[in-house]
Amino acid sequence: MTEEEKLAAGVLFCPADPALKAIKLRTHNLNVAYNITREDETERRAAILAEILGSFGEGGFIQGPIAFHYGKHTHIGAHFFGNFNLTIEDDAEVTIGDHCDFGPNVTIVTPLHPMVASERLAMRTASGEIRRMVYAKPVHIGNNCWFGASVTVCPGVTIGDNCVIGAGSVVTRSIPANSFAAGVPCRVIRTITEQDSMVHKPDVLAGNEPLPEGEDD
Repeated sequence: MTEEEKLAAGVLFCPADPALKAIKLRTHNLNVAYNITREDETERRAAILAEILGSFGEGGFIQGPIAFHYGKHTHIGAHFFGNFNLTIEDDAEVTIGDHCDFGPNVTIVTPLHPMVASERLAMRTASGEIRRMVYAKPVHIGNNCWFGASVTVCPGVTIGDNCVIGAGSVVTRSIPANSFAAGVPCRVIRTITEQDSMVHKPDVLAGNEPLPEGEDD
């Protein structure tokens, strides 16, 4: 197996492998190119994101600055909004559904290092070489999710559809659909229900009204 195939399989791989380093260097340089664009340079920004990401749905917007690690392992759905300082360390696959909104400083990480200090420094590969090795677990985020500022999503986490993750949360375990979750570590506070509708907050609603379901597509 190549090191990238090992990465995808969730087993130990060497991040210093020349082929992997080449992917990361290209992506890191593209991050810099994106980060020096102006917000209204929409065509240039779109072209750079197309080079970085595995896929990026229609109607999306990423404020920048951005920091993708591989980029090609990240797939983002339609109508995504990412605020300032989006960081995605996508050694393993990262998928984000449609209509997701991320506040500033959201971080998604997939790589994991051995817990034992000596094993973090080096291990012997199956072919007998002494190398520094890590492994990675994918992150999957459903549709219609809202992340507050400074949310961190850890390796191997799945977050279901329609979730709200409170600001500053560190998500170490998967979160079921339709949940409001928050904290360090992040835990489900409660299920989101009709009682959370803005119709029950007339003082904030100020004469506005929610659209019928499906009308906002």
